[in-house]
Amino acid sequence: MGDWITGALINLLGSIFINFGTNLLKLAHDERNLRARMKPIIYFQAWRIGILFFTIGNCLNFISFGYAAQSLLAALGSIQFISNIGFAYFILNKTVTIKLLLATAFVVVGNIFLVAFGNHQSPVYTTEQLSENYTNVIFLVYCLSLVLVVVLHHSIYKRGKGQMLVPFSYAVVSGAIGSCSVLFAKSLSNMLRLSMSSSGGGDYSTLHSGFTYSMLLMFLSTGGFWMARLNEGLSRFDAILIVPMFQIAWTFFSICTGFVYFEEYKVFDALRTIMFVLGMISVFIGIYLLAPDDEVLKDGSLAVSKTSNLSQDVERLFMPSDQIKDIDIIWTRYADENC
Repeated sequence: MGDWITGALINLLGSIFINFGTNLLKLAHDERNLRARMKPIIYFQAWRIGILFFTIGNCLNFISFGYAAQSLLAALGSIQFISNIGFAYFILNKTVTIKLLLATAFVVVGNIFLVAFGNHQSPVYTTEQLSENYTNVIFLVYCLSLVLVVVLHHSIYKRGKGQMLVPFSYAVVSGAIGSCSVLFAKSLSNMLRLSMSSSGGGDYSTLHSGFTYSMLLMFLSTGGFWMARLNEGLSRFDAILIVPMFQIAWTFFSICTGFVYFEEYKVFDALRTIMFVLGMISVFIGIYLLAPDDEVLKDGSLAVSKTSNLSQDVERLFMPSDQIKDIDIIWTRYADENC
């Protein structure tokens, strides 16, 4: 069995664990909003178990990075869209609509194209090669463009305008920075694999270099940022909406980073390029279909029309609990407008 297949299988299992943990985190936030808003989230058992599964899943993904191309493993995140439907249905009691299934199908098909026609190589890089890649001019230009994307979408999110734009911009900022943890994790996993390989003679001295510690620091920083943003995003937006957005943003930027840093695009011919682009188009169609039809969630509250009245607000109070993020905001708004 090829190294890339081993890495792919480990990554698939890790992705399922991560998605299961994510839905448990969302369940804990829903329970906190309904029962004990002032109680710290860490006291909820669902949150603690969710963190455990999320951590185990990320550890499995970390191991897989040493055996397959970054763009391939990032594309395999499509398994989370399949598991997310089942977990959201059984754990969060969400209603799985035909539109959601169709959107998920587009995303999964697109990611299948990305996997089938992606990079199947699994080279092992030396510390010197990894260090040189970080100072490559093309990679530095890419990092600058990434900074511009983050600044732009953070400003859009802060303005808070746009039904789908607010959660999308939040996910883009999270994914752009959080996906960098994949690059640092792959660098660390590559050096660990190099140290343990027979060709390296089992020499672990490379793990004690300054480059290794800098990669570890960057990995913990970007990974911690991703975890914090994910945790906050789950408390502000509906999981059935924000989880796919998080995953799409993370997948897209992880693939781009792998292409630029490891030059994974060099194995692409005309056919592979066309099929890869078609896969990305299919993924973006899935994103569009994931848009909610009615209410829009913004900063953890329901978007209420300016023409709403007391009867409309009362009707919202009797909606299913999973659709209500902050009942007190509705009451405050009604009081402000009618007192």
